[in-house]
Amino acid sequence: MRIIAFMNQKGGVGKTTTTANLGAALAEAGKTVCLIDLDPQAHLTINYGVETTGGLPSLYEVLVDDKPIAEAMRRVSDKITLVPSSIDLAAAEIELVSIIGRETLLKRQLEASGFDYDFVLLDCPPSLGLLTINALSVATEVIIPMQPHFLALQGVGKLLQTVQLVNRRMNPHLRVTGIVLTMFDSNTKLSTEVVNDLCGFVDNAVGKNLPWSGARIFNTRIRRNIKLAESPSFGQDILRYEPSSNGAADYRALAKEVLEMTQSSGVVAPVAASVVVPPDAPPIMSQPATPATPSPSEPATTVQPDAAS
Repeated sequence: MRIIAFMNQKGGVGKTTTTANLGAALAEAGKTVCLIDLDPQAHLTINYGVETTGGLPSLYEVLVDDKPIAEAMRRVSDKITLVPSSIDLAAAEIELVSIIGRETLLKRQLEASGFDYDFVLLDCPPSLGLLTINALSVATEVIIPMQPHFLALQGVGKLLQTVQLVNRRMNPHLRVTGIVLTMFDSNTKLSTEVVNDLCGFVDNAVGKNLPWSGARIFNTRIRRNIKLAESPSFGQDILRYEPSSNGAADYRALAKEVLEMTQSSGVVAPVAASVVVPPDAPPIMSQPATPATPSPSEPATTVQPDAAS
C-alpha cells in the first residue's frame, strides 16, 4: 500500500485537482484507491459530488470524536473510496490542542482500520499546520504539485524542511517522490527557468541523507485545460467528465509514471512500521524549522535546501 500526501503550503497550485484526477487515473488502471480529504474547504469532497450533510460522519468526527474511519468512508466508484471533509475541520486544530499525540491521530485511525488499498491519497490543506502534519506522519511518500512560478518556487524550501523534520522525529519512512508541474505553459520563459532551477536542486540532493534525495521532476506536465476547471462543478473527475481532453491525457500519463515507480523501486512501507512519537515527547508543531535563506551568490529563484543538508 502506497500512502501519498499531496502538499504545498501555497493555495491554488493544483493539489486537489491532482489528488482527484490521479486517483481516478490509477483506478482506471485497475488499482484500488482511497482518497482522504484533509482540507476544511472540502474541495476534493465537492469534486466527487459527495454531500457531508445528513448526519453522516466526515474526517472531522474521525479526528475529533474518535469515530472509526470506516464509518466516514463513501464509495464513489468500484475502485475509489472517499473519506470526506467538512468546514468543521477548520476548528480541529483548536479542539485538539490539549490532546496528547494529536499529530498522529490519522495514523492511528488507519492502523486500527486494517483496510488495504493499492493507494491512499491524502489531499493536504494549503498550510503546514496540524492537519498536514497528520498526513505526513502516516504517508510513505510526498508529491508536491506546483505551478512553475517564482513565488511557488520560493515556498519549496520551507515545505521540504517540514518534511525533513517529520522524517527525523516521527516517520522515518517518509520520502519526497517528486514534484509535478501544474497549469504548465511550455511557451513561457519563466516555466523553463523554474524547471531548470528545480532540476538543479534535485540533482544537488542526490546521494545525500535527505528525504528528497531520490525525488524527481515528473516528466508529465499538467497543461492548462479548461475542462479540468469545469469538472468539479459536475461532481466528476476529468476522466468521466471529458475523457478525451488534454487534462485526462496528462493525468493518465502521470498515473503511468507513478505506477512505473512502484514496479521499479518498491517504495512501500507498511503503515504499522512507522515510528510512534512517545507520549512525553514535545509536539512537533512546537519545533518549527528555521526558514532557508537564499545564498547571495545564487539566483533568487533557486530552491535552497535547509542548513542540515
